[in-house]
Amino acid sequence: MEVILLERVEKLGNMGDVVSVKPGFARNFLIPQDKALRATKANKVRFEAEREYLEQRNAENRERAGIEGKSIDGTQIVMIRRAGDTGQLYGSVSVRDIYESLMLKDISVKRNQIIVEQPIKTLGVHEVQVRLHAEVSVPITVNVARSEDEAERQAKGEDVIATQMAEERADANEAAQERAEVVAEMFEGDAPEAVSEETVVEGDASEMQATEAELSRAAHPEPIEKPAEDTAEGGIATGEDASDED
Repeated sequence: MEVILLERVEKLGNMGDVVSVKPGFARNFLIPQDKALRATKANKVRFEAEREYLEQRNAENRERAGIEGKSIDGTQIVMIRRAGDTGQLYGSVSVRDIYESLMLKDISVKRNQIIVEQPIKTLGVHEVQVRLHAEVSVPITVNVARSEDEAERQAKGEDVIATQMAEERADANEAAQERAEVVAEMFEGDAPEAVSEETVVEGDASEMQATEAELSRAAHPEPIEKPAEDTAEGGIATGEDASDED
């Protein structure tokens, strides 16, 4: 569908240009918003007759948008979101989120005036444009953080993710240094005399022999001698024949 633009439209053209657009875009946006007319012969004549008025109206709208923009320019909104250690959000910040945050600050804009070129999916300070008029856009700042403290630090220019990674590296290096000091303390002083392989073998062999001997004694205990029987009442046998009495 061809339409006549009644004001400058981003990525389409300037006032008075005849451009071809999708029918749905013309019927649902351009024509209802009084930004364009169907490019019929009658509307072309009408546009030329009203050009001066349309140019004046456009100038007034631009001036009004410029005044409004001064009160919005540089506005910062804070979004507290959950995110991973690398700063990647569990989700994203949408135009609707930004719109609702602006409403909480009593800043009245239309949702279609908030321009987010790419979805906001990371922590940090992001610049977003608010297009108040085809020729007037003002920047606002969207500060996405995991906490109010992080948001304050980011507002001062700190990269909290880089700081976090640096702290983690420092902690890891400190832990490694502590382990190294512990190991050094364990081996501090004179080193023990070296033990030769031969000595170790001999020592092991001696222990094995002693162990085998103990096992052998346990398996074959020596017989226990019974005490000799008395050969006479009150006497003790000596194992030899009693000496002949003279």
